[in-house]
Amino acid sequence: MEEKQNENGKNGEQRKPKVDITVSSILENIKKRDGHKKEFVQCAEEILHSLEPLFEKDPTLLPIAERLLEPERAIQFRVAWIDDSGKPRVNRGWRIQYSSVLGPYKGGLRFHPTVTSSVLEFLGLEQIFKNALTGLPLGGAKGGSDFDPKGKSDNEVMRFCQAFMCELYNYIGDKRDVPAGDIGVGPREIGYLFGQYRKLTKSFEAGVLTGKNMSWGGSHLRPEATGFGLVFFAAEAVETMLKTSLKGKKCLVSGSGNVALHTAQQLIEQGAVALTMSDSSGYVLEPNGFTKEQLEHVFRIKEIERGRIGDYTKVSKSAKFFPDAKPWGSLEAEYAFPCATQNEIEEEDAKKLVEKGCKAVFEGANMPSTNEAIDVYKKNKLLFGPSKACNAGGVAVSGLEMAQNSAQATWSREEVEHKLREIMKDIFRNCSETAEEYKRPGDLQFGANVAAFLKVSGAMRDQGVN
Repeated sequence: MEEKQNENGKNGEQRKPKVDITVSSILENIKKRDGHKKEFVQCAEEILHSLEPLFEKDPTLLPIAERLLEPERAIQFRVAWIDDSGKPRVNRGWRIQYSSVLGPYKGGLRFHPTVTSSVLEFLGLEQIFKNALTGLPLGGAKGGSDFDPKGKSDNEVMRFCQAFMCELYNYIGDKRDVPAGDIGVGPREIGYLFGQYRKLTKSFEAGVLTGKNMSWGGSHLRPEATGFGLVFFAAEAVETMLKTSLKGKKCLVSGSGNVALHTAQQLIEQGAVALTMSDSSGYVLEPNGFTKEQLEHVFRIKEIERGRIGDYTKVSKSAKFFPDAKPWGSLEAEYAFPCATQNEIEEEDAKKLVEKGCKAVFEGANMPSTNEAIDVYKKNKLLFGPSKACNAGGVAVSGLEMAQNSAQATWSREEVEHKLREIMKDIFRNCSETAEEYKRPGDLQFGANVAAFLKVSGAMRDQGVN
């Protein structure tokens, strides 16, 4: 008697659904709709091309990837405020709530004149993967404004933050969306934002914002977390994959904001030689590496005086300032830590790094290397730590801050640092082991994208098409 086929296929075997889309067709559609959003398109290309070996094994993941690339919600609003002269000002504000399948939306707010919807969409997309890698129950989001805090008085910053929160507060909450700081948003701005949220909601929801002051719900190590976490990841990668350590190695650090400063601090603590710091005006070189005391001068200039990096040469006789220049490729160094902004290392910069003997690049900023630069790293077998893995320490400690707020507890600095070290080690191991599993040993970019995507896509499948 002939066996009866069921609706799934012959002899009850489940028939795989036909997939009629490809990476090329997804990207073509993105460029058709969002071609003007160059940063977002670049990010989507990096992720999709990296995941191609995974899609070849399981094409049914392609529709999930296509859906993931579209934010769940994008909010844009006007921020009207009054400057110190009494003149009305207006800026644009955004919150891109990208994915909540793993937990409440989580991601920073950026206040900088370069902020656009394209920048925030790429940052939000990266945040999904970054948060997934931490192992914490966090979704992905990003927000901010084209407002520039530089040159503004404290009162102007306060009035702007209050106006910004008046537009944002209806969309956030400790179980819904938890913003944090980013470029241009530090403890001062978080304080003003939280104060206005508390006033508007008539409640003290400590967990609605992270990066708070320790005296009212913040966490130890949150300011240091991204930079420290970056170096913890790098130390683990160097020891495991290059069979050496950071001690005594020359390191190039770009930027002079929160991430760069704490990266340099942790490099010094690990015995490495941090040679450079930079901002948009150029970079400074300490030929023998920054000492702890010298780095404190940079902290004061950038964080308190809000000056330019070139001002550092006024307090250091040994330092040299190179105006309108980047540190990449002009100096011999083993490791590079780009911590300034997106696309700061272009193809030619990457080639110069190779020529000068660079062995590894660990990204502290979000997407600081162009896709062409990444190709140069891989072609020349540089160890490459992508930002979504390397700089996840910031959001990891934000997640730990949320946990402390929920429990109405405060953990010691030592406990938070221990947890951060373990999280960064776990992220490295996850990326490395995933790359090994798919026969791409050493490719941490591939491992990071695959490990994060599989976690998010699994949750999306479980929760249905929505």
